[in-house]
Amino acid sequence: MYAIVETGGKQYRVQEGDIINVEKLNNEAGDSVVFDHVLAAGEGADIKVGKPYVDGCSVEASVVENGKEAKVIIFKFKSKKDYRKKNGHRQPYTQVKIEKIVL
Repeated sequence: MYAIVETGGKQYRVQEGDIINVEKLNNEAGDSVVFDHVLAAGEGADIKVGKPYVDGCSVEASVVENGKEAKVIIFKFKSKKDYRKKNGHRQPYTQVKIEKIVL
């Protein structure tokens, strides 16, 4: 069985036992999280699609860790104008493990 979950403005296809990185949540490692915004859930021909969300369906997960992605370098310059600007960014994430899909 799988579900399509919406969190942090993005959509993820998850199954029980999956470990995914989502946008940062305000939870510590070891906490449990419930995702209520389930867009679709089921298996094969028995799939339920919500309008926009499936009623009574949720996905239970536990937080594995909080961290930061690899650094992305932003470099701006204008030729012949002696303008150079270097900046870096590391996006924070929360790694969660999917425990159970409740229909």
